[in-house]
Amino acid sequence: MTVVRLPAYAAEQHVSQVRVIRSEWTKLRSLPSTIWCLPATVVLVVGVGAGYATLRVARPPTDLSAFDATAISLAGVQLAQFAVGVLGALFVSGEYATGSIRVSLTAVPARLPLLWGKAIALGVATLLSAVPAVLVAFLVGQRILAGRHLNVGLDAPGVARAVLGGALFLTAVGLLGLGLGALLRNTAAGVSALFGLLLGPQLVLGLMPESVSDAAYRYLPAPAGAAVSAVHQDALSLSPWSGLGLLCLYTAVVLGLAGWMLHRRDV
Repeated sequence: MTVVRLPAYAAEQHVSQVRVIRSEWTKLRSLPSTIWCLPATVVLVVGVGAGYATLRVARPPTDLSAFDATAISLAGVQLAQFAVGVLGALFVSGEYATGSIRVSLTAVPARLPLLWGKAIALGVATLLSAVPAVLVAFLVGQRILAGRHLNVGLDAPGVARAVLGGALFLTAVGLLGLGLGALLRNTAAGVSALFGLLLGPQLVLGLMPESVSDAAYRYLPAPAGAAVSAVHQDALSLSPWSGLGLLCLYTAVVLGLAGWMLHRRDV
């Protein structure tokens, strides 16, 4: 029997999760949406936080016991979540729009490593952008608030957790957008679903009796995740890490459904 030996380089060309992550990282860096969305995230986090801090200096609070100086600095996180969520949706749906997803699935026939590679690349990129952004937003905002002696230090109880939590919140929303884009395979549908999931339930609760809305509000994706970026929690919020954990659970469910559908579909 003749034994056929593959060239030495062939053993090095097998598909591995590390190679898939490198490939997806290269794709992410080359996307025009990345060039726009990540800088927009940074600008929104820092700019809105500074603007809101300036507004509060002009209109100082009457009750300092309920004043959350950290939340003022991180106000831009609530807007930046849409920029990073859109990037997540585009990272997948853009390949379906151009048809390049066929090439990607041919290169990674197991399919699921492709989705996990995208998730890891996007998560790392978002976190690396969000951490400096929220830190700068906090420092700039507190510098502005110091004019009225409303500022707080990073070493104050709960402040460091809130600042880091803002970056983790943005990362979770970006992965949620990725999951919706992979699940729906269409840019418009993915972005619409993202906005609907983050804003829609709150609008619906606004039409319900107050007792119902107050009980359900804390369990919605956006309010639950945002709890981690606040120092002072109100009665309608979950605890910081429980809220972020619930948002991560929503994200994990969407990514799990996306992975299941990716495995079942032809493309």
